[in-house]
Amino acid sequence: METFFSFLEKRVDDCSSLLCVGLDPHVSDLPSPTAASARTFCLNLVHQTARYAAAFKPNAAFFEVFGAEGWSALKQVVEAIREESDRMDSRIPIVLDAKRGDISSTAEAYAQSAFESLGVDCITLNPYLGKDSIDPFIKNQEKGVFLLCKTSNPGSGDLQDLTLDSGEPLHIHVARLAQTWNVKNNIGLVVGATHPQVMAIIRAAAPNLWFLAPGVGAQGGELETALKSGLRADGKGLLLPISRAISRADNPGKAAAEIRDQILHVKRDLGL
Repeated sequence: METFFSFLEKRVDDCSSLLCVGLDPHVSDLPSPTAASARTFCLNLVHQTARYAAAFKPNAAFFEVFGAEGWSALKQVVEAIREESDRMDSRIPIVLDAKRGDISSTAEAYAQSAFESLGVDCITLNPYLGKDSIDPFIKNQEKGVFLLCKTSNPGSGDLQDLTLDSGEPLHIHVARLAQTWNVKNNIGLVVGATHPQVMAIIRAAAPNLWFLAPGVGAQGGELETALKSGLRADGKGLLLPISRAISRADNPGKAAAEIRDQILHVKRDLGL
């Protein structure tokens, strides 16, 4: 049976890309503050960028702000991605950026909501409640998770950089746990592109895992540096979520193509 990351790697091969297109319908970017506008905004991005996307990453918060209508809009966006996948005969993974994290019974409900009701393939999780809090999300090897490890925000160090009795920072401990827990090839890590030196250290601690590396562009992370720090030896293992640099471009499809080409150029320079 296929695992989430074997499925992702097929898509990476199909589109020659590591670009994860972020679907973040900020109210300030919409013609009107409605769920319908958020849906239209995202559908346009999906249609323009699908051929260059290794994955799509809708952010739940920008839909949930509109209540039930927002959740309905998100489901329609997920369905549109499936339609684009069918049209290209190459399924595009959908990573729900929700950062869930709760005890087992609640986690079961969150997992059912994301994977069964909404129909996404993967979700971001906060691992700080321990393994039993992520178990409901990883029992099906075809569904994946990215665990928060070293996030891209300036305040990430408040907790994630704390030094343990072992002498290691907490984010390295999380990386090692994730590597151990990844028995079904469906666990990855969120590692911000704003911390390239730390990313390189985490890559050494978790050489086989996939990283979701937000922060390129608006948050100050550099694409080339992130690729050099986070790629595996096989030239894979790193998804680069980019939202505003694409959605706010005059031609989002062209912007996505240019980013995909930049990624390929850096990989060639690295001999990957």
